[in-house]
Amino acid sequence: MNLDFDPALEDFREEVRSWFANEYPKDILAKVASGASLTTPEVREAEMALGAKGWLASAWPKEHGGPGWSIEEQYIFDEELERAGAPTVTPMGVVYVGPVVYTFGTDAQKARWLPGIADGSTGWAQGYSEPEAGSDLASLQFSAVRDGDDYILNGTKIWTSAANHADWIFLLTRTSQEAKKQLGITFICAELDKPGVTVKPIISIDGKYHLSQVDFENVRVPAANRIGEEGKGWTYSQYLLGNERTSYARIGGKRTQLSHIRGIASQIPTGGNERLIDESAFATRLSEAEIKLDALEITTLRVLCSVKDGGAPGNEASILKIMATELAQEITQLFCVAAAEHGNRKFADSVSPDWTGTSAFAAPGVATYFGTRAQSIYGGTNEIQRNIIAKRVLGL
Repeated sequence: MNLDFDPALEDFREEVRSWFANEYPKDILAKVASGASLTTPEVREAEMALGAKGWLASAWPKEHGGPGWSIEEQYIFDEELERAGAPTVTPMGVVYVGPVVYTFGTDAQKARWLPGIADGSTGWAQGYSEPEAGSDLASLQFSAVRDGDDYILNGTKIWTSAANHADWIFLLTRTSQEAKKQLGITFICAELDKPGVTVKPIISIDGKYHLSQVDFENVRVPAANRIGEEGKGWTYSQYLLGNERTSYARIGGKRTQLSHIRGIASQIPTGGNERLIDESAFATRLSEAEIKLDALEITTLRVLCSVKDGGAPGNEASILKIMATELAQEITQLFCVAAAEHGNRKFADSVSPDWTGTSAFAAPGVATYFGTRAQSIYGGTNEIQRNIIAKRVLGL
C-alpha cells in the first residue's frame, strides 16, 4: 500500500493553512490556547466560520452539503485544523448524526436537519449512555411509547457530551422489550428546549463543563423525528460508532503536543534541585510516543482507505480507538513529567520564584491530563474494544 500523499495535494494543504492563519477567528484561537472553555456563542462562531467556508462537514459528499473531499483531503484538513490550534469540531452533528441522517433518513429529514448541521448554526448532543447502561449500551431502558403521531419519551441520559451547547439531541430509545436486548431500540431526535427536558451539568475532573445529565419526563416528539425503522436503532448506532471511533485519532494535535513537550524538556534549567527524572529514560519514552504516533497515523490511513462510497469504517475502527486514546494518555503523562521537572529546577534557582511562568502552560496541560483519563472509557471502554476486535475482526 502506498501511503504517500499526491504532491498535488500540497497546494490544498497550503490553502487550508493560509485560511486558518488569515481568516479564522483570532479570538477563538487565543481562547483555546489559554486552555479556557468556549461559551456557546463562541462554539457557534467557530463552527459557523468553517460552515461559511463550506468546510465544517468536511467528510460529507457534495450532494448532502459537504465539500466532497477525498479521504486524503479530509485528513490534511484535520491535520491543519489541529496545527492551527483551532478547537476540535463538535462531532455530534457533522461526524455522528449527520451521516446517519443522510444515509438512513427521509428526504424531509435531510432537508430539515442537514443544512443547520453543515453551516454550524445548529448544535447537537448524543443521548446514548444511561445510569445503568454505559459500556453495555444495549441494556438501555430509556423509553419511547408510541401515541398516535407522536412518541412520549421518559428516562435519563448521562455523560451527555455537548448538551450545554446543543439545540437538538439524538437518542437511542427502547420501543419494545425484545428477548435479544439489541432489538427493540429506536433512533429518535428531540429538541432540547421541549417541556419536560432538564439538562443538569456534570463538572468533570478537569474542572470543565462539557458533560450533562439529561432527564426526560413525558416529553412528546413527533414520530417524524424517528430515523429509519422502529426497532432498528442498534443498526444505525453501530454505523455511527464506526465514525466516532475513527475520529479519536487526531494526528495533528498529537504531533503539536509532542513538539511542545520537546520544547519544554529542552528548556529545563540546570542547577538547583536534584533531578526528578532520568533524562535518558524520559527521552526514550518521548521517542517511543513518536513511534506510536507514526503507527497510529499509518493505521488510521489504512482504515480510512478501506472506506468505500461514503460508508462508515468497520469494526477495525476499534483498533484506532485503543491506539489513539492510550497514546493521548501517554502524551499527557509525558507533559506532566516535563512540566514538573521544569518547575522543580526553575524555582530552585530563584530567590523569589515567579510561579506565573510555569502556570501559563502547566495549568491547561494538567487539565488536559485529567481530561484524557476518560478517553479510554467513553465511546465504549477499551476493554470492550478488545472484545470487538477479538470477536468481529479476528473471529476468535
